[in-house]
Amino acid sequence: MSLSPDVPASTRLKLSAAWASTMFCYLYCDYFELYVPGKLSDMLQGDMAPLGPVTQGVLLGTGILMLIPSLLVFLSVALPRVAVRWLNVSFGVIYSGIMALLFVMAGWWFYKLFAAVEMLLTVYITWTAWRWSESR
Repeated sequence: MSLSPDVPASTRLKLSAAWASTMFCYLYCDYFELYVPGKLSDMLQGDMAPLGPVTQGVLLGTGILMLIPSLLVFLSVALPRVAVRWLNVSFGVIYSGIMALLFVMAGWWFYKLFAAVEMLLTVYITWTAWRWSESR
């Protein structure tokens, strides 16, 4: 039995996989954050630092912030190439900026690590989508 040669991954698949990896980093970082002393008690008190008190608006905004990359996992393979390219360039830049801010603001080293990896992934997304030509 011979092994088949590697088949190059399409740009769509690379973008989708990068968004999926980014989402896993978001989830695991938020999970580990629950172990930061005082975090659970703040949550039980309705405080969502650094955003302040939990309100419907804060949760809606946070939900939208997480919904976009979640949907881009699917949309990167489902939409026409031009739409995929510009959505990935646009949101890649936006989320890279958010991660850069979180990296600077974070006090815990694990948070800085995740922010750095998430930023690298979203920069990769932006770069890959920007360089995507019709022939790829």
